Amino acid sequence: MIAFNNVSKQYGDTAVLSDITFKVAPGEFISIVGKSGAGKSTIIKLLIGEDQPTRGRVLVGSYEVNKLKPDELPQLRRKVGIVFQDFKLLPTKTAYENIAFALEVEGRAQEEIEELVPQMLDLVGLADKKDNFPDELSGGMKQRVAIARAMIHRPAVIVADEPTGNLDHVNANEIMNLLLKINELGTTVVLATHSKDIVNKLRKRVVALENGKIIRDDARGNYEL
Repeated sequence: MIAFNNVSKQYGDTAVLSDITFKVAPGEFISIVGKSGAGKSTIIKLLIGEDQPTRGRVLVGSYEVNKLKPDELPQLRRKVGIVFQDFKLLPTKTAYENIAFALEVEGRAQEEIEELVPQMLDLVGLADKKDNFPDELSGGMKQRVAIARAMIHRPAVIVADEPTGNLDHVNANEIMNLLLKINELGTTVVLATHSKDIVNKLRKRVVALENGKIIRDDARGNYEL
């Protein structure tokens, strides 16, 4: 599903990633961990085509991401749903409208939107909050809306970049349980996090980074740096 082949990334004279190689199988749940500056965010940016490697290849399914032209990136983004730490919801749109907007910009038919959006709201347990605006929702609810928006295209991969960073312990656990549920339904999940508690509770595959290099790749790992 995902492959980083001998990927390096430099900004000027600074090496952010050095000869990174790993693969992610379809349906896998993988946590990428490391201290601030270890290279987690750079891996995410390369994975979604937001940045380009200095050397090496990044593959997602049939896409060689580092060779995609700007007008080809939307095709990739429909295969890869993205969840951010700060939600990135539109404040003047309701929960329903935030999710629907991802389909509207593609020109999808209104009938299709009216069918798909309630399904996603049900998936994340927010059917009763569809008419609420973001400022009327808790942090955990906002992240659920963001996950529903990321799932609206039925992507093969969900990339979650510090999705619990702005949440308390209870809401963080609820979001992780939702990501596990999505993974159990067959979606590959790539989680970038610095939360030791979450990683240790997951007992899923852990790739640990330090100074832009992979120092550990354990099938059922803990957060150890």
